[in-house]
Amino acid sequence: MSDQGAGPGAGGGAQRAWRAACTFCGAPVEFRSAASPLAVCSFCKSTLVRDGESLRRIGQSAALFDDHSPLALGARGQHQGEAFTLIGRLQRAYKDDAGEEGRWTEWHALFDNGRSGALSEDNGAYVMSFALQPSQALPLRELMQAAIGQSVVIDSRPWVLSSCVQAHTHAAEGELAVKPDFTREFPVLELRNTAGEVLSIEPEAQPVQLDVGRSVQLADLRLSGIPDAKQVAEGKLQAKGIECPHCGTSLTPTLDSAQSIVCTSCKSVIDISKGLGSDLAYYRQDNTLEPLIPLGKVGTLKVGGKAENWQVVGYQERCDVPEDAHEEQTFWREYLLYNRLQGFAFLVDAEDGWSIVRPVTGVPAMKGDTLVYQGKTYRKRYTYPAKTTYVLGEFYWPVRKEQRTLNTDFAGQGSNSSLRLNREQTGNEVTWSAGETIEAQAVMSAFQIAKQSMGAFKRDATPMSAESKKWLTQLMWILLFLFIVILLEKCSDDCSDIRSNYGEYSTEYQQCRASQGSGSSSHGGSYGGYNSGGFHK
Repeated sequence: MSDQGAGPGAGGGAQRAWRAACTFCGAPVEFRSAASPLAVCSFCKSTLVRDGESLRRIGQSAALFDDHSPLALGARGQHQGEAFTLIGRLQRAYKDDAGEEGRWTEWHALFDNGRSGALSEDNGAYVMSFALQPSQALPLRELMQAAIGQSVVIDSRPWVLSSCVQAHTHAAEGELAVKPDFTREFPVLELRNTAGEVLSIEPEAQPVQLDVGRSVQLADLRLSGIPDAKQVAEGKLQAKGIECPHCGTSLTPTLDSAQSIVCTSCKSVIDISKGLGSDLAYYRQDNTLEPLIPLGKVGTLKVGGKAENWQVVGYQERCDVPEDAHEEQTFWREYLLYNRLQGFAFLVDAEDGWSIVRPVTGVPAMKGDTLVYQGKTYRKRYTYPAKTTYVLGEFYWPVRKEQRTLNTDFAGQGSNSSLRLNREQTGNEVTWSAGETIEAQAVMSAFQIAKQSMGAFKRDATPMSAESKKWLTQLMWILLFLFIVILLEKCSDDCSDIRSNYGEYSTEYQQCRASQGSGSSSHGGSYGGYNSGGFHK
């Protein structure tokens, strides 16, 4: 073994590195942090634990998911004025109580001052978090029994439980801040607060592991040592491909953290969340409408106040699920947008217009049907169950057939009426998204869509509450009844008395009928084109 001065911050605040040979293959294994208990040999994938002045092999890490991450070991960056280096990563997989599966990656960020942090994925974005040492005992029993969305107090601060999953460590690479257990599953709780923070708890770890963090943009971390967008684009040709399990078409995932991909030929939805192996789960779907904005199209949109280039990488058609089978169903479309350094956003095409939203890290403050988020007040509009009916492209979550969620929509009040919030629950996970409305013309301009498509871009299809749909249906029946009454009145024979006195073929009766002119003609179908599907195009 040996000590070195060439740590991660060589030339300024460097930490001394410790190096030893892998006990299995003899390759050099370097520890840049004195606090790191474990590393994975980059050659044989042996998991090596520091044991005094030597290494001890405790097993072998599985192969890493091929997630095409924009991050890389050795990348340098800055956070809150402090420099750091990415020296390791953990890949974790989970399954919730509803059977939904997924995965996430945690990168070990070693700061030049010796502090360790975790740069982890969060709904297509990133969070920089650090270990938390609570000053009070944790209410672990209350936490494990809490329902999703329930408020709890931890270390004298209010939090909302947003996720509870059973996870396991799938694979590791480089140098790690904690010793992972590859042999068992363990619960992971995730809580969020109104300050925009996220708290992760592993209650069965010894000691209990807590990490608290905030959302970060990769662009703000001033990263170096990672492939730029051009290099990534050129490298896609060498990316690992798969064959569609149904038709054999060759497919190459290109999206960071892609977990589902749709075959370009037969439209089968393929689950690649467990890696690009030969035995891939998939389901077939019937072809339906093509997206108004083609997949792969790049447009310049303001998301969060800053104009960036966003690419359409996924498309899904969704609908509400009425409680009563006789109720009208509502459909809308969502485009998954991607920017390599900004993450993901959703462009929603709905009945009340277009909107663009992004997942957020924190939660709003709730007061009955009213919310307060970032100083703005929102009021609840609709709550509705929804399901996905058709998808194209790639997604950062595993897409399931007729995947269901419970959604609640909120709209800003007063001068902030263009603002939108959405709460979406899938199994044991709640995700909040925030954004604002956008004009159809602005969407067309951003993606350079021809003007003759304006009619299609102003379509109407949005989630509508069950109460609103019942009221609308009742109103339509009332209007139809009134129309029939008026039509019958206009068609009634006002010469009936003369007919009864003089007879149907009398001159008096024929003159009376003639004097009414065209009043007895039918209105046919001129009543506004009423039909049960008139609100969905």
